[in-house]
Amino acid sequence: MLEIRPNCELCDCDLGPQSANAMICTYECTYCKTCVEAVLENVCPTCGGGFEKRPIRPKKAWRADLNLGLGNHPASIKRVHSKFSSADIAAHVARIKGIAPKDR
Repeated sequence: MLEIRPNCELCDCDLGPQSANAMICTYECTYCKTCVEAVLENVCPTCGGGFEKRPIRPKKAWRADLNLGLGNHPASIKRVHSKFSSADIAAHVARIKGIAPKDR
């Protein structure tokens, strides 16, 4: 199950559990759509993969017998920040941005 991290790991903007602006890689590195497009150019600074829109976890447990939804599985409140410097991210992005995510 996704952690649903609360912030962009680059600009630190809030990305609540219902945010349509949240993007994740396969390891759940979480960035806002603006950073993914303008800074990262769809290259995860950690794994080198691409990003997809993060799904929204329903607020309500629509099937009460399954105990799903945010009430039973809340989003993370632990803020995460990229450990890479701006220069390192820029070099990493430049190195592989020309390769389609499916081919990386």
